[in-house]
Amino acid sequence: MPEHTPFASRRGLLFGAAAVSAGALLTGCTSNEPSESKDEPAGNDQPAADDKPGKKVTIGFAGPQADHGWLNAINDNAKSRAEKYSDVTLEITEGSNDTAQQIGQIETLINKKVDVLVVLPADGKALTQVGLKAMRAGIPVVNLDRIFNSPQAYRCWIGGDNYGMGLNAGHYIGEKLKGKSGARVIELAGLDNLELTKQRTQGFDDALKNYPNIKKVARQAAEFTVESGQAKMAQLLQAQSTFDALWNHDDDQGVGALRAIEQAGRDDFLMVGGAGALSAFQAIEQDDGVLKATVLYPPTMAASAIDLARALGQSKGIGGLAEFEIPSSLTLYSAVVDKTNVDRYMSTGFK
Repeated sequence: MPEHTPFASRRGLLFGAAAVSAGALLTGCTSNEPSESKDEPAGNDQPAADDKPGKKVTIGFAGPQADHGWLNAINDNAKSRAEKYSDVTLEITEGSNDTAQQIGQIETLINKKVDVLVVLPADGKALTQVGLKAMRAGIPVVNLDRIFNSPQAYRCWIGGDNYGMGLNAGHYIGEKLKGKSGARVIELAGLDNLELTKQRTQGFDDALKNYPNIKKVARQAAEFTVESGQAKMAQLLQAQSTFDALWNHDDDQGVGALRAIEQAGRDDFLMVGGAGALSAFQAIEQDDGVLKATVLYPPTMAASAIDLARALGQSKGIGGLAEFEIPSSLTLYSAVVDKTNVDRYMSTGFK
């Protein structure tokens, strides 16, 4: 079974989605006054326990190109969170999926002598050396989601739990079908060459082992895009005339999957998504289709990373914990959102 450590949560060239609870925990020692805006992205409306500005902190933020809804939400969360703090200045780079370019951008931030770095690397392995360079220069690094190869390259890692996504999706479906004999489920995965996809599938399969009445009868890998979701879902529907549940790894490709389902006129199963897109939340709230739940991989982690960076720059710990220092790693929880709790998470949905 994969470990629930950050080392088991490495990111490939695409994305994931997430949990608000970490944001609530982190604000305890780092927040100023809460924002009044209702249009800000996820994770920026947590109550402030410490509203006093502290030492001025310059945070450098470097992420990949926002070519996916979740990655765009990552950037928006970081910017919006930093704007809450009168004692924070954010130096943000233009996102890039070119590793050499991103390394250059981070080296520029190091040369500017920022106080703390927040880095979501396009490729964790390829950017490990620049993380080490920053740490050796006395600049603590908050490594966001896709992890560097060496723990010496970062002071703190915060990210999602891909195995946990699959596990919680499987348990949700298992509980819904536990009274049905001979239940059949199918899986619409993401890119199979990404470790995160393998972890999500492994978690799903492990959860289903608890339900001997359920059999996974088909699995198809898509590419985290609307087009691939539609094409691959159409194939699954054609091959499987009857099944009881579908788990789709990603809400973006889920838009395409739902199109294929509607075109096929199918409504004889329940669907669980993954990530936490606003469109998924809205469909779950309306409750007039097959999509009944989604499992989070929160972009709120970027807002929490800014909180952590601010705390590091001000030599603080995390409010609510007895520790004087922030943890070395924080793995976020992959909550299941269905009609019973969708109102709570609606503001965190990404477009």
